[in-house]
Amino acid sequence: MSIKNKEEGSSDKNKDGLLSSFIKYFYGNFVVLLLGLIQLPLTTRVLKTEEYGKTTMFTTAVSVIYIFAILGLDQAYIRYFYKEGVKRKTLFVQCLMPPLILILILTLIYTAFSDHFNDFLFGENGLSIIIPVVAYTVISVFERFLFLNIRMEQNGVLYSNLNILSKVLNISFIILLAGLLGSDFRVVMYAMTLSLGTVTLITGIRYLYVTKDERVLRHNVSERELLRYGIPFIPMLLMEWLLSSMDKWSIKIFNDFSETGIYGSAMQIMTIILTVKITFVAFWSPVAMEKYEKLPDEECKLFFAEVFDKVQFLCMCAAFMLTSFRGVIVLILGRDYREAVSIIPFLTLMPILSIMFEMTGQGVKFTGKIKYFNYASLAAIICNLIGNAILVPLYKGVGAALATAITYIVYFAIGTMFSKKCYPVDYRFGEFVISLLLYVVYAFYATVTKDQIISALVGIVMLIICCFINRRTLKSLWSYVAEFVKNTGKKRA
Repeated sequence: MSIKNKEEGSSDKNKDGLLSSFIKYFYGNFVVLLLGLIQLPLTTRVLKTEEYGKTTMFTTAVSVIYIFAILGLDQAYIRYFYKEGVKRKTLFVQCLMPPLILILILTLIYTAFSDHFNDFLFGENGLSIIIPVVAYTVISVFERFLFLNIRMEQNGVLYSNLNILSKVLNISFIILLAGLLGSDFRVVMYAMTLSLGTVTLITGIRYLYVTKDERVLRHNVSERELLRYGIPFIPMLLMEWLLSSMDKWSIKIFNDFSETGIYGSAMQIMTIILTVKITFVAFWSPVAMEKYEKLPDEECKLFFAEVFDKVQFLCMCAAFMLTSFRGVIVLILGRDYREAVSIIPFLTLMPILSIMFEMTGQGVKFTGKIKYFNYASLAAIICNLIGNAILVPLYKGVGAALATAITYIVYFAIGTMFSKKCYPVDYRFGEFVISLLLYVVYAFYATVTKDQIISALVGIVMLIICCFINRRTLKSLWSYVAEFVKNTGKKRA
């Protein structure tokens, strides 16, 4: 066999392996998505809009406690997992212990001042609120590193099965608790905590079994080095939390829990794309780090550019499809949540641009220059504050969605600029920018129109135009999938 043929064979094998790996991650999250389409209408029919708004406050509150507690050591775990000379069980313990200690301290502080926190967040207080908040945040630290270990092992099948189990348990607990508590936001709080705790316990037992023959021994990575890498992520993650939460806070401050609940239900519909985002992040982070560590520089950059072309096209197609058929999707929420239909078009840009930045922002992570993330986040937060302050009082949830869309465009643009400065990759942005502008025009139309049938037809036409603009990528993607199916058929034969 010639050298050229060997290289082509190796390339095909790598492509097949990459797509196979993604499918292993995605099938579980696709099932989770289908289960989510059961859970969402179940929850919105059990809870009134005001109670649903309080559950949104719960998720934002536990998220900020988690960000401070984790100390960015989850990012350090990803960064050093494939590094030569690293003992992985030692690395796991080094990254887990500091957040665990800190989370216990933070939960004590929360408990001491729970009256003030809970009155603001939920309008009420008591042990029935304190216990799930504390339990969820403590469990989430264990869950983060146990699931990270599975991701870094690139065990997509196990990762998917655990996510399916978590969602099944969550739905089961909601049904059980709704019968006991009725329309009460604690139903969702308890269900989330119990399902997370059960899956984390299973994952923990599995980890102890798999690593029973390994020992926690000294290696060439110190706790100080891990913290030095991880701590700069805290401002970045905090700013990301603000970016994803300020819309909800603004609606609560300028409006009420009911409007927050409607906006939260629209955000839940975003799980259609957020499922893809979660899958992609789980799959992409270890793959990107492994390619960076092992591939020659030019080959690695070419790989990133090719994957970006395909992912941006698929994301824009998903955005057009979701917005086109949002009228059908909103029907599952129930009558009280129908206003969410006008919030979806611009809100869709949040997960789309998050996925894109997960690709283009890797250069900052590779070089450890996290300050650039903070610059991008700061600019985006200022933009978001101004946008929410102006638009939310006037247009409520629609205004928050528009402010969020503008914010994520700014965040993506500035963050990508800095990342390319750290690790220049020749991404083809032309098709993506044109498709994005096309979608923004459609989102404005879809937000103001009342005729969902005409809106869907316009969306389909826009999607066809998007496919034409990206015809080169579409052709490449078609060949890629066809080759994968062909090779899979040969293996089975």
